[in-house]
Amino acid sequence: MTSHPPQEYFTEERCHILELHNTAVDPDVSLARARVEPGVTTKWHAVTATVERYVIIQGTGIAEIGDRAAVTLQVGDHLLIPAGHQQRIHNPGDSDLIFHCICTPRFEWENYQSLEA
Repeated sequence: MTSHPPQEYFTEERCHILELHNTAVDPDVSLARARVEPGVTTKWHAVTATVERYVIIQGTGIAEIGDRAAVTLQVGDHLLIPAGHQQRIHNPGDSDLIFHCICTPRFEWENYQSLEA
């Protein structure tokens, strides 16, 4: 349990992250709130050894995973991203796209791979 509220931070991926639960004490899962500004597409990336699940809580997103066709996500939709798969998400709207990202096992930056120069 933490004694201070988490702080949102901006990543090189072009996404704001608020870590809600990510600790070595509970290595099986992490939970973050991600926020993508209007008109922004996150960079192509992959997360090795980690399965991600997005749950859209505000706005609309267009997600791309590997060679699959892009999928449009709206509030209440969820998306499973297998470990190691190339991915990105675009916010086509005029307000923030906000989603929860649930990772198993927990997200660790050492598993993040940028796939753009």
